[in-house]
Amino acid sequence: MNLVIQGDDVSTPDLKALHALAHGKSIERISDAAFRITGADPSARDAVKAHCAKARLDWGFVREGARLSDFGLLAMDMDSTLISIECIDEIADFAGRKAEVAAVTASAMRGEIDWPESLRQRVSHLRGLDEATLQRVHDERLRFNPGAEALIAAARRAGVKTLLVSGGFTYFTDRVRDRLKLDYAYSNVLVVEGGKLAGRTTGALVDAAGKAGHLARLKRELGLPKERVLAIGDGANDLAMMAEAGTSVAYHAKPVVKERADYALDYAGLEGVLGLFPDSSSSRTGSGK
Repeated sequence: MNLVIQGDDVSTPDLKALHALAHGKSIERISDAAFRITGADPSARDAVKAHCAKARLDWGFVREGARLSDFGLLAMDMDSTLISIECIDEIADFAGRKAEVAAVTASAMRGEIDWPESLRQRVSHLRGLDEATLQRVHDERLRFNPGAEALIAAARRAGVKTLLVSGGFTYFTDRVRDRLKLDYAYSNVLVVEGGKLAGRTTGALVDAAGKAGHLARLKRELGLPKERVLAIGDGANDLAMMAEAGTSVAYHAKPVVKERADYALDYAGLEGVLGLFPDSSSSRTGSGK
């Protein structure tokens, strides 16, 4: 196995300490923020986890030779995963209700309350807002998380299909899909009446089960085994979707998600996925640090 270490500042002393803990063979540079320790011993997982927690580093044991092209489908959550905001919280800000809506969002993402009911509560607070508010949130506040564009470009080069599945709204997922040239996008539909938000959604709800269902269906349609699916999420409503994948990554996620994911990225951006599973065009080795 290789042990991949990533973070804002991966120091030489930390690399040497982790190399010793994992009984590794060599240290290779992947990028300025990512390194791999080859020939690492997975039984050192607990010691590595403890050291990296203190050093504020991401870590992961990865099969030697693993590449992004091993996967056929990359499934991603949108809010707080592919993009840096929770869209519903930002919409609510224009109604002067951001604090209370954000509190419900955070509780739902931690898995503390029923997600469908939380969505109904939050959407009801948007009633009466001008439809143009959605455009303002998109233009003024929606930003991709670091590494998002690099990850999607790498997936495209590797021939990996991309799925955006969100408990948010189609107004945003459709635009993100088009901007990043994603293959598929599914989300909830906000009802608009007379140019105003009606405070409700329509159609099948894309909740935790809905997310998992879209991923399961696409797996069947594409003829992909579970092992060739990679899923990334941050909230409790992503867990069922992530369970449909052979490999899961918790991105700056809630504790309940990190506990059940195969890998967790707390400090790296989405380019950290490429640290774990390099694009075929990425350099395979580099100078030690």
